[in-house]
Amino acid sequence: MSCWKPLFSVFLLIFFSISQASVPPSKQFKYVNEGELGDNGDYGTEYGGNYRNLSSIFNSPFQLCFFNTTPNAFTLALRMGTLRSYSVLRWVWEANRANPVREKATLTFGSDGNLVLADANGRIAWQTGTANKGVVGLKLLPNGNMVLHDSRDKFIWQSFDYPTDTLLVGQSLTSRGPTKLVSRASAAGNSNGPYSLVLEPKWVAMYYKSINSPTPMVYFTTLKLFSLTSHSFAYVKFSCVPDYGDTYFLQFDFKVSDGGLGSSNWARPNYNATLSFVRLEMDGNLKFYTYNAKVDNRAWEVTSTLFDKHSIIESECQLPERCGRFGLCADNQCFACPKPNGLVGWTKDCEPEKVTSCGVNDFYYYKIVGVDHFMSTKYTKGDGPMKENDCSNKCTKDCMCLGFFYHQDTSMCWIAYDLKTLSKVANSKHLAYIKAPKR
Repeated sequence: MSCWKPLFSVFLLIFFSISQASVPPSKQFKYVNEGELGDNGDYGTEYGGNYRNLSSIFNSPFQLCFFNTTPNAFTLALRMGTLRSYSVLRWVWEANRANPVREKATLTFGSDGNLVLADANGRIAWQTGTANKGVVGLKLLPNGNMVLHDSRDKFIWQSFDYPTDTLLVGQSLTSRGPTKLVSRASAAGNSNGPYSLVLEPKWVAMYYKSINSPTPMVYFTTLKLFSLTSHSFAYVKFSCVPDYGDTYFLQFDFKVSDGGLGSSNWARPNYNATLSFVRLEMDGNLKFYTYNAKVDNRAWEVTSTLFDKHSIIESECQLPERCGRFGLCADNQCFACPKPNGLVGWTKDCEPEKVTSCGVNDFYYYKIVGVDHFMSTKYTKGDGPMKENDCSNKCTKDCMCLGFFYHQDTSMCWIAYDLKTLSKVANSKHLAYIKAPKR
């Protein structure tokens, strides 16, 4: 029993020290969301938004702000970029996306070490949950990571653990979380969009989820770029490493469950590119941005794009909404609207004909030869093998099904709850059958 007394005393001392640690008065603050909105200058901010700076939470080119794109609906967000570079201010992190606050909202960092965003009526919209956990200060680091730390400078909370649609250099997706990025719904709103990028055990996958689809539909994986067989990913980290001379590699570093390391290069800027980020865009694309404050008017460069007409990885036709609600895509262009009586020129008004009844006598299927759906490609296996008629029956019995895709060469079947973009392919055994109402 006597040998436990010293250990117990040490435990009590540590516990007492942590519980008694508090934020010094000089480090505490309370910001009220009021006053004049920021000057957007000649170049403005992304999404056409306004902002109010939180003056003390700044580490160039990053600054914490109250940000809004619609009247009286603000998020707490980190911007990247400076007005003196005469370039767009970009938003790389949001605390309370889909839960905005209003004028007179407050951001408070008190003695207990909890960072709290409260609406004007006192409703707590977001908090770090770090009350009485030994926090003594807040820092915004040079890499854009906002941290709450203890007296030993250990991070108790960090914004890098809560990404929205963006990864900054040094930020990771991990098997223990965070595991995904989620797109922004629109420029004017502040809610989550239909796209997600997810770290899975063997690869990174990109998904599209609409109100029609019961589950997210995959439209890209890193299977051909980097994937695992016998082990699983521990993390995938966005990084920037110097190469020869003035060039830098933008890449994804990864670690696997057995401790092995690897990397996948995506861009090679000819300058210091440590101020970069990768973002899942509103249209489901993945873009890499690099900030160079030494170049006025052109501080931002898009250094790589996953779905692009110049990309050697994937065509824009693989983007689910490249052709809006419906359309046939080839060579990165929407060129036709598939109608029951044939192909007509594509416009933004192209959409599938509405089937309002589930009765088998109230609709039929029209056929398109030599096409793939974004989910009926190399990234999904489909159902089967099965006969073409069985695939048709599967869609017919499902009221939510808008059509089906069938590969005669493999006898595989895909049921589509969303049509969106179809890709023209040379293989005439790849077929689409689209539901249409009987007149």
